Amino acid sequence: MDPTIPRRGTAGNGGRTSSLLPHLEFVTNRHGRLRSARLYLVCDERPDEFLAGALAGGVDLIQLRIKSADDDEIVAAGRRFATAAAEHGALFILNDRPDLVEAAGADGVHVGQDDASVADARTIVGPERIIGLSTHSPSQIHAVPGAGVDYIGVGPVHATPTKPGRPAVGLELVRYAAAHATVPFFAIGGISPANVHAVREAGATRIAVVRALTEADDVELAARALRAAITGEVHVG
Repeated sequence: MDPTIPRRGTAGNGGRTSSLLPHLEFVTNRHGRLRSARLYLVCDERPDEFLAGALAGGVDLIQLRIKSADDDEIVAAGRRFATAAAEHGALFILNDRPDLVEAAGADGVHVGQDDASVADARTIVGPERIIGLSTHSPSQIHAVPGAGVDYIGVGPVHATPTKPGRPAVGLELVRYAAAHATVPFFAIGGISPANVHAVREAGATRIAVVRALTEADDVELAARALRAAITGEVHVG
């Protein structure tokens, strides 16, 4: 197996790859797992213990966002994230850097409106990997069909220090996405246990969070509560 690609497990085998076939099924089912995803974590480099807790709590996608690091550091952190995600059957997304996706063993890349174009990202990462796009307006959501995007982030729903200078779009854009989005969408931006129910009532079935988990006292418990809130399940603390 290529040493640049982390081992992938399958459900029920404790994260161990028993043969090449399960490995291939795991990789090629990225888009199916995306459709069933509900909780998305965006964070900077974090220790293995944090990643394990978040993923055990129900995080389906985890995105590594590092703004100030060299390529080697991003790849090294990405490989750790990829391994942790694979052990829990989750997807690993790299922020902004389609050129490092292969080396980091990522399942895809997320780009913003001002980053590399979706077309350029697709040329680099190929058809099997996932591409996500940030959207902040109805016109940007309307432009998604035919663009080669696999999912979109919709927000920021509330003002957030992780996106300084980006005005909040409120719940109205969530409602627009629920009615018009042609790909899975994740509401993002200042979503917390205090307001996640309102986001769900606006039509979101998927959320992406940062501080709700990175600042949690117990990341696994916080992830379980958020997942239960967005899915409508009963959470037993």
